[in-house]
Amino acid sequence: MAGDFIYSNRDLKFIIGEWLDTDKIFSFDKYRDYYSHDDIDIILDQALKIVTEKVAPTNKEGDTIQARFEKGKVTVPPSFHSLYRFLNQEGWGIANLLEDGEGTLPQVLYSAIIEMITAGNPAFIPYLNLSGGVLELIQTFGREWDKETFLPPLCRGEWSGTMCLTEASSGSDVGDILTKAYPTSEPGIYKIKGSKIFITAGDHDICSNIIHMVLARIEGSLPGTKGLSLFIVPKIWVNPDGSLGEDNDVTTVGIEHKLGLKGSATAALNFGENDNCRGILVGNPPVEGKGEGIAQMFQMMNGARMDTGMAGYTLASMAYFHAAEYARERVQGRPYNDPQGNRVPIIKHADIRRILLNLKACTEGMRAMAFKTYYYFDVSRHSTDKEERQKARDRIEVMTPLVKAYCSDMVWPLVGDAIQLYGGYGFSEEYPLAQLARDCKIYSIWEGTNYIQSMDLVNRKWNLKQGQVFADWLQDMECIINTIASRDDFTAESAIMGKGLASYKRIKAMMDEFRQQGRGEMLPLYATRILHATAQLCCGTLLLDQAAVAADKIKELGREHWDLAFYQGKIDAARFYIRNHVPAIMHLESILQYGDDTALTVMEESLGR
Repeated sequence: MAGDFIYSNRDLKFIIGEWLDTDKIFSFDKYRDYYSHDDIDIILDQALKIVTEKVAPTNKEGDTIQARFEKGKVTVPPSFHSLYRFLNQEGWGIANLLEDGEGTLPQVLYSAIIEMITAGNPAFIPYLNLSGGVLELIQTFGREWDKETFLPPLCRGEWSGTMCLTEASSGSDVGDILTKAYPTSEPGIYKIKGSKIFITAGDHDICSNIIHMVLARIEGSLPGTKGLSLFIVPKIWVNPDGSLGEDNDVTTVGIEHKLGLKGSATAALNFGENDNCRGILVGNPPVEGKGEGIAQMFQMMNGARMDTGMAGYTLASMAYFHAAEYARERVQGRPYNDPQGNRVPIIKHADIRRILLNLKACTEGMRAMAFKTYYYFDVSRHSTDKEERQKARDRIEVMTPLVKAYCSDMVWPLVGDAIQLYGGYGFSEEYPLAQLARDCKIYSIWEGTNYIQSMDLVNRKWNLKQGQVFADWLQDMECIINTIASRDDFTAESAIMGKGLASYKRIKAMMDEFRQQGRGEMLPLYATRILHATAQLCCGTLLLDQAAVAADKIKELGREHWDLAFYQGKIDAARFYIRNHVPAIMHLESILQYGDDTALTVMEESLGR
């Protein structure tokens, strides 16, 4: 019910309106005639109102009615239908992703809306996000007919979309995909044969058609990812005039019975059981056996990785807001220093305050990291400066695996802490934490498990352009730290960040040394912990930057101002994160000094005994 929904957009207003240089975004040609700084709070407040009144009431239905598979058909809660149409038709949906759309929102603003919708109903948002990913793929790589035919009904909410990669025999190893594509007499049209599993939003009754983006190998193409091509495969075939034709031989075998996100249908699909599934090739046919599919699909995958990281910290934020309200209302125990005194709300107890401040600091740090990346998306697309656009793209390359993996790893223990705060009630389905715990776990698995994100960081992102991209990103962190170190109000925090940065550089040097020693497997052994250390460095630095803004705001407004608690909270969250999480970087360095490879040398027969 909507009464179960608690969320604040105050930090979003701070990030977009006070921290990031959003006026720069509004100055771009695409936005200058439509938006200004004065619109930020209005848009965010209206979005929160819509989420509270329209989105949040559908959440319980997703968890109770759920997605169902009966007699070969998939149904979802009825409220999802009207909500999907409402958001798309009233301007809150995926039309904001149109490159040539008038009045579309900048990425930083649209992402804030998506965060709030995610908070309102985490099981609903994949239907919207995946359709947006399909829109962007077709918009970038499709022919004019593809764009004219598929984009309008997607934007109106009449059709939806999915991406289809995973197969029973190939999950993370995408290059082993077995789905085949065979040329037909029609140029650009191929027969598709194969099966896909774990397809989020893969079938449902919300829309009249579902547009699957399917990776398949055209007959005769190279093995591995190089030989893959991408196809638009509608559930219902689309005629040349854009009208719906016959069934396109896409069969739903079943949907998964999941731990959480039960309103989100995760389907197993067969393509071409009756040899009548057609797909439209995206881009060009393979040249010398090399297809364009994996490069094209990476655009959608990277967008989905950002969505997944956002969902992670959003559910952690939900847990935080609920836990804080509960802690103020729940009376239990007496003050540590006054054991004979009156019973007090549990928010007065030291460990409860630690849990709450940790939730606040971590969620705000992760949100800062995500929105810094969304800001770069706007710059990369719309700046008139070619070098600035490239710099923004480089920053996105580094930060995408951090946002995806760190946020989705952290949400699980953070929600666990919130459950601990509730005590026994937290373990009860009558309270919201149980569903949040069930819903959040998938995020570390979705869109490439977090180990894959970690390996992407240390294998690829560390080495882009001979390491210059990552070196420049580290320089960004160092510039922020050095700038704030010159102030007298964050001396201790700046010093810790400086030590964390130096420690991180030594960690990277140690991994290079392991490689040179022929101990390359140390890299995957420590990759996950290194990604966490990278994100801790990033979150700590960005929170420090935000704290400086907040401190300046307090000086401007005075300590009697009604919003003092928010700005002081930004400072305290930064201090807590830097003092309690950033030292983990130094701890990892100390661990690496032992060069421990026991996990590699342990007898396999010893494991599980």
